[in-house]
Amino acid sequence: MKTRTAVIVMLAMLAGALAASLALYPGLPERVPTHWNLKGDVDAWTGKAWGAFFGPAGIFCCLLLLLGGEWLSPARFKIEPFRRTYNYVMVIVAALMVFLHAVTLAGALHPERNYGRLLVGGFFVFFALLANLLGKVRPNFFVGIRVPWTLADERVWVATHRLAARLLVATSIVGAACAWLGVPLIFCFCLLMVGFTIPIVYSFVISKRLERSGGA
Repeated sequence: MKTRTAVIVMLAMLAGALAASLALYPGLPERVPTHWNLKGDVDAWTGKAWGAFFGPAGIFCCLLLLLGGEWLSPARFKIEPFRRTYNYVMVIVAALMVFLHAVTLAGALHPERNYGRLLVGGFFVFFALLANLLGKVRPNFFVGIRVPWTLADERVWVATHRLAARLLVATSIVGAACAWLGVPLIFCFCLLMVGFTIPIVYSFVISKRLERSGGA
């Protein structure tokens, strides 16, 4: 995705989120939900003003990272080698913020409804979209599995992210299906942790293997 296209899309998301907040603000309660537990129940709230505009603020931060990521990056970790993929990632993250914002506003206006499974399932869908791009991501400080072994050696980075892309897409799809089919949400959470842990362990194993072979 070209940078100009990404900026236009994100500005449209920001405008839409702000418009929704301003239109619904008079009818929002004084407390707005900000967190749901593993049972799908709200267990944290914030003030009306912050809750109504946290989503747009998150989208704006994504836009800043889109535009400033290259400038902020150290010399060996520049964005330009995978700029189009990075743009796409930032757009997906901004879209996730829009989704979270919509659920937050809906939860505030209709507290009698349970949004836990919608939230978890939607999160997994967005995560699958992000994971699908991991194989195209190159070493950087903003996106990907940034652990000591991947950041130290690009070969480890590439191998780890190829595995992570396949594994996290699969676990995300299964996680979304489980959330919407009524499987306990703790299982979905554990599934996500497994999807993250395996690539991290794999990166360590590959790094040590390269050291032993003299290739590091």
